[in-house]
Amino acid sequence: MVNAMTASQLHLSTAPGHVVLAAAGKKTLRPGGRGATETLFAWIDFQPGDTVLELAASFGYSAIALAERYGVRVVGVEKNPDSVARARANVEAAGLGDRVDIREGDIFHLERVPEQFDYVLGEAILSMQSAPGKAKILQGVGDRLKPGGQYLSHEMLAQGPCIEVIYRELASTIRVNATPLSETGWRAVYASTGLNVQQCQTGPMALLNPWRIAQEEGLGTLLGLGWNVLVHPVMRQRILAMRRVFTQYGDDLGYIILRAEKPDHREG
Repeated sequence: MVNAMTASQLHLSTAPGHVVLAAAGKKTLRPGGRGATETLFAWIDFQPGDTVLELAASFGYSAIALAERYGVRVVGVEKNPDSVARARANVEAAGLGDRVDIREGDIFHLERVPEQFDYVLGEAILSMQSAPGKAKILQGVGDRLKPGGQYLSHEMLAQGPCIEVIYRELASTIRVNATPLSETGWRAVYASTGLNVQQCQTGPMALLNPWRIAQEEGLGTLLGLGWNVLVHPVMRQRILAMRRVFTQYGDDLGYIILRAEKPDHREG
């Protein structure tokens, strides 16, 4: 059974790749899988009461997990009204209405979020933006961070001599003009907006790796995904095309996690 929506409700041939994967039952839509995000969080000493702004909070699962695990207070910004409603219902079901606040909003207009935060979290956000879009979002992130606050990000990595070909292949298969950068490129765009990268790690793409799906999301998710791919021809075509690109350019496509800090000019 297709997750959340039926194939007839989706224009599977034109929908963005992450929408197709979610409809097929994929739970984790991060380039490096849960393992990379766990490494990112291990770099941080979250304390109860710390404040976190999550970009593109979707159904609220990450915000709920952060609040439950670390006792932090989370504001999640999500543009899609249906996703906002579902996220709020999930928060209430988890009994976390006092610690998780899901707000309808646009990551390009973070100035509409009045608070400043200890941390901002963004996963697979910037890779899908143009160069001006990346800069706009990062400038907003910097404004929303307290002095000394940190931006935690998990993005796609692209490098090597075929990068323009990779961009064309991604646009064709994901149906989004994704422009992931090399490690040097990511560091430079962060620095250009005043965020200083303190730590980063790169690794292979895990998004459609069957072993990683079974390990991180469970055998049931892998079997459900396989069934949906089997019975929905357009879904099968889309997902196998994505997997082909990830495999063909496996040496040059991967993930990157970064911890970047907003300078605290009050020090000294």
